[in-house]
Amino acid sequence: MLTKVKTKAGHRLQILNEEGELTAEAKNYPMMSNDQILESFKYMQMSRIADEWAVSLNRQGRMPTYAPNKGQEANSMGSFMALRKDDWVVPAFREMAGMLQRGLPLSQLYLYWLGNEMGSCYDVEKFHMLPIAVPLSSQTLHAVGLSFADKYKKTDRVSLTFIGDGATSEGDFYEAMNFAGAWKTPTIFFIQNNQWAISTPTSQQTAVKVLADKAVAAGIEGVQVDGNDLFAVYAATKLAADNARKNNVPSLIEGFTYRLGAHTTADDPTRYREEKDVLPWIAKDPLIRLEKYILNNHLMTSDEIESLRLELTKSVKAAFNKAEAHDAPTLLDTFQYTYKEMPELLKEQMELIGQNGKEEL
Repeated sequence: MLTKVKTKAGHRLQILNEEGELTAEAKNYPMMSNDQILESFKYMQMSRIADEWAVSLNRQGRMPTYAPNKGQEANSMGSFMALRKDDWVVPAFREMAGMLQRGLPLSQLYLYWLGNEMGSCYDVEKFHMLPIAVPLSSQTLHAVGLSFADKYKKTDRVSLTFIGDGATSEGDFYEAMNFAGAWKTPTIFFIQNNQWAISTPTSQQTAVKVLADKAVAAGIEGVQVDGNDLFAVYAATKLAADNARKNNVPSLIEGFTYRLGAHTTADDPTRYREEKDVLPWIAKDPLIRLEKYILNNHLMTSDEIESLRLELTKSVKAAFNKAEAHDAPTLLDTFQYTYKEMPELLKEQMELIGQNGKEEL
């Protein structure tokens, strides 16, 4: 797939540098069209605004615990853009930009973080995407299952699943990769390596220096890319998807990035990392880098970018207001979404609670 990327030598693929300029690598890899670049910029901006608004809402007491995406938007955006709309995506919980690009309404994402089960009810045929998965690495098994089913049905769809760096120390991750490697399923594993598993740095939870090298144990190819470089993420995922589609082989991509904010709004990162360690990564911000490229290549003007931000800010706030106005969840909802057909015992319990009123949770 990306045999020129020598992860063991410490090289990670970069196509767009921090000044918004293309590197010498650019000519060797698939490149986004201008329309794709502008579409990506729009949804990355929308994700950043929605993200910062969610954190603000949490401080106001209007949003429960929330997991920010800030600084990691290029990973989901670049990889989603490299797929077909009918390919499966199995997210973790920092893939907002890509999920918005696929068409999922922001109000539904907000509904999820508000604790409403309807936030996880996706139209499968419309989105070909599973709901957010907070348990570490459990979703990798689901992605492999989807890939195996598509291979059995002789389709040419691929499955893309996301995990964090901490999840690569979980058994599910190794089991999923091993199954994918042994059975040659068209699965792409994407690690968003933001270098922190809550408060645990990567160096303390695994001895391997390059997480992409973990692919070796499963007999599959692994590559590391600059996760703040939209173009590098797109190129790696595009090549991985083409290879999976043609040859039914899995692969592992590590997007090397950084979590600019807290793990969640319940976390205080100042207790375990210093500001001097964060500051260099602000300059590597994927949105700043992409905006420089857009301005350098005259795809938008500064005024047009500012107008876009103002428009998106209005739509983001309207999306949350819609989610906030949704009917509150009730105790009856706890019975509805576990089984395709509800067992009799649960039906009896639900009826008993229903007789006592539909109390709000």
